[in-house]
Amino acid sequence: MPSPLTAPPQPAAADPRGVPPRLGRGRLYLRRFSRNRAALAGVALFALLILFSAFGSRLTHFAYTDTDFTALTQAPSGTHWFGTNQGGNDVYAEAVHGLQRSLVIAVSVSVLTIVVAAVIGAGAAYFGGRVEKLTLMVIHFLLVVPSFLILALVSHRLAGDWRALILVLTVFGWMSTARVVWSVSTSLRERDYVLAAEFMGVRPWRVVLRHIIPNLGSLLIVNLTLGIVATVLSETALSFLGFGVQTPDVSLGTMLADGSGSITSAPWLFGYPAGLVVLLTVSMTLIGDGLRDALDPTSASGAQGDRR
Repeated sequence: MPSPLTAPPQPAAADPRGVPPRLGRGRLYLRRFSRNRAALAGVALFALLILFSAFGSRLTHFAYTDTDFTALTQAPSGTHWFGTNQGGNDVYAEAVHGLQRSLVIAVSVSVLTIVVAAVIGAGAAYFGGRVEKLTLMVIHFLLVVPSFLILALVSHRLAGDWRALILVLTVFGWMSTARVVWSVSTSLRERDYVLAAEFMGVRPWRVVLRHIIPNLGSLLIVNLTLGIVATVLSETALSFLGFGVQTPDVSLGTMLADGSGSITSAPWLFGYPAGLVVLLTVSMTLIGDGLRDALDPTSASGAQGDRR
């Protein structure tokens, strides 16, 4: 029996107006995203691809550099699950390493591109004047330059080093995102919190990094996700044409290039890497669409049911 001095805890009183409690911004975004079944399917698929690239090599005793001269261009079997190529390399081991290499390149390029675009675009919008004009002039010039041809030539001169490929793809991949960041930041530079920071004597670059860029979070996150798709396709195209990752290293693009000449005679050489590229592209597209709907307050699909 409870003591008269210690009353049992009472449940929180409900709002007499029947208004549900407000959700925090993070929980609201998570709630919107979790209602999107397609986006959740994309997350699950992307997680499976990451697990496959990280731990798939433990399921076989072949390395992607090993050669089996007794099984040249062999169809999938119990020994070689995805078959072998013309040199006797295990296609399964190559697919695991190729997916890993393509993911590393895609994620690295997308992150670096977003960072460069956010700093340059937001900085140009905040400083204005000559800085803004000069920055936009450089962006517009680089946008009309045939970047793919330059990428191919530079990548070829760098002997297909994947680290150099990350640098080259970043250098020629930030302009479009920076243009969008600049356009949105031109409205943010007149907000009260930016003017208050200036009045308090905050340094200009600190205003850009602490007050403007964080308020572009939804835009940057969506572009980061979709940028992975674009980078995968760019890396695959360059490697397919012989300007990307070079042997003895392997990526999905090099596997597609090796299998393109034998689609009818040995379809597994092209089919498995092509399937991984499709799965990776579909998963990131679904995630990007889900994030866009969840983070965009004007999205009807994202805001559906918020008042339930």
